[in-house]
Amino acid sequence: MNISNWIEKHADFSPEKVAVQFVRDSNSTEVEVWSYAEFEQRINKIASGLKQKFSVGTGDRVAFLGYNNPDLLVLLFACARLGAILVPLNWRLAAAEHGYILQDCGAAVLVCEEDFRENAERNRAVVPGCEFVAHGFLAKGWAGFEELLESNENLADNPDVTYESLLLIIYTSGTTGRPKGAVLTQNALFWNALNSVHMHDLSAQDHVLSVLPLFHVGPLNIQTVPAFYTGATVTLTPKFDPGQTLKLIAGLRPSLILLVPVTMQAVLQNANWEKCDCSSLRSVTTGSSVIPVELIEGFHQRNIPVGQVYGSTETCPIAAYLRAEDAIRKIGSTGKTALHCEVRVVNENGNSVAPGEAGELLVRGANVMKEYWNNADETAKVITDGWYSTGDVGFFDEEGYLFINDRKRDVIISGSENIYPAEIEVVLREHPDILDVAVVGKTDPEWGEVPAAFVVKSTQTELSESEVLLYLSKSIARFKQPKAVYFLAALPRNTMGKVLKYELRKIVEG
Repeated sequence: MNISNWIEKHADFSPEKVAVQFVRDSNSTEVEVWSYAEFEQRINKIASGLKQKFSVGTGDRVAFLGYNNPDLLVLLFACARLGAILVPLNWRLAAAEHGYILQDCGAAVLVCEEDFRENAERNRAVVPGCEFVAHGFLAKGWAGFEELLESNENLADNPDVTYESLLLIIYTSGTTGRPKGAVLTQNALFWNALNSVHMHDLSAQDHVLSVLPLFHVGPLNIQTVPAFYTGATVTLTPKFDPGQTLKLIAGLRPSLILLVPVTMQAVLQNANWEKCDCSSLRSVTTGSSVIPVELIEGFHQRNIPVGQVYGSTETCPIAAYLRAEDAIRKIGSTGKTALHCEVRVVNENGNSVAPGEAGELLVRGANVMKEYWNNADETAKVITDGWYSTGDVGFFDEEGYLFINDRKRDVIISGSENIYPAEIEVVLREHPDILDVAVVGKTDPEWGEVPAAFVVKSTQTELSESEVLLYLSKSIARFKQPKAVYFLAALPRNTMGKVLKYELRKIVEG
C-alpha cells in the first residue's frame, strides 16, 4: 500500500468525480478539469515514464520548480507509487539557493516550468547527474514532460514501497541559516490527513480552493493533500491574487480555503470583499504565525469562522487546531492537540508545566518528520525519544486550548525577565496609524537585550518614535517597552507571510 492508492480507489468508486480544477493565470477564472479517473491515469503514466525514461525508483529524489501546478500533485502521487521522494522548490529563491537544495538532496530529476528555466540552467554543473525536464516548453538539452506521458505500462504496486517509505523533503525557510530538508514519510502524510479530516470535518462533498504556494508544507498538507484522501475536489491557482480568489469563491463555491495573515489582510482590503458572495465557505483556516485578532474578526463579521492550525514543516504540519465551532469562543487560540498527535509544554528542565504557564512546545506523533536530510547533527538537536522540540513558546489554558506566545529564539531576555515580542506587536497593531509591526531583541550592555520595534506607518501620518512609545506606555509594563523604534516602508517577509526577523536583527545590530 502507498498513498497513491487513495486516487486509484476514488477513481474506481467515483471515476467521474472532479478531482482537480485549475486556472492557468491570475487574470482568469476559467478552469480546466480532471476527474479522478483522469487524475489516476496521469499519475500512472508519469510514474511509468519516470521509471522507464530515467530509472526513477525507491529513494530517488524528484524536484519540481514552478508555480502551483496540478502536475506537482501528479508528481507527488507518482513518487508515492514508485517509492521516490518529491522535493518541491521555492520558486522565489535565487538560483544559488536552488543549487544548494538540488545538491543537498542529490536530485535525480528536476521538472521545471519555463519561467525558471534560467535559474535551472545555472545549476547544471552543480548537479551533473540530474535529468532536466521541461514543463510547458521545448528546449535543447531538456527532456519534455509530455514525453513521460507516452508510457502505457500499468505499474503494479511495488512491494518494497509502504507507508513507511520516504515521500517528501520540504526545505525549511532558512530563517536561521542554510535551509534544512525535513523528511516526511507516506505515513506522516496519512496521519496528517486524518488530523485534517477531524479538524475540518472534511468529506468527499468538500471543495478546497488552494491559492498558497504548494512548496510550503501548510498549503500542500493542511487541506490540499487531505482532500484527496476523502475524495473531495481541489481547485488550484498558480499564485495568490486577492481579486481572483474572491471571484473564484463567488463563482466556484468552494467550502474550504487556507490563508495566512498577509493574504487574509489582502482579501479583507480588496474592493470586492464586502460584495463578494462568500456563503459557500464553511470556514477559513489560517496559521503560520501569531494571527492578529482584527484579521480573524474581519471574517467573523461575514459569518465565516476562522479555524487555526499550529505546526511546522517538521510536523507535516498539523499538530494542534481550532475547529470552526470554537472559532468565536476561543478567538486567539490555536486550538487543542490534534486527534492523532501529542503536544507537551515544558520548562527548561524538560518537565511539563501547569495550565497557564508558558514553556517550549514539544510534539510527538506519526506525523513528525523522520529526520533532516543528510543532517544527523541537526536532527539530534530537535528530536529526543520521538519528541520534536519546536522552538515555540506557548501555554495550555484550563480547558486544554493552546495559545502561542512566540518563537523561542524570538523571546527577549532582558535582565531576568522574558519578554514576548508578540505581546508588544499585538498592542501596536491596534494603533490606527500603524499598518504593520515586528519586534526583535537588541543587544544592550546593561540588560543583555532590550526590545526594538519596526513599524510600517500609514502614509497619511507623521507618527514619531515618541508617539509610538507613549502609546505603548499605556498598555504594557515599562520593562517590556521598546528602547528604539525603526520606521520601514515594508517588513521583510517570506512567501508564507512570516516576518524575516533575522533581517531586522541585522539592522538593530548595525
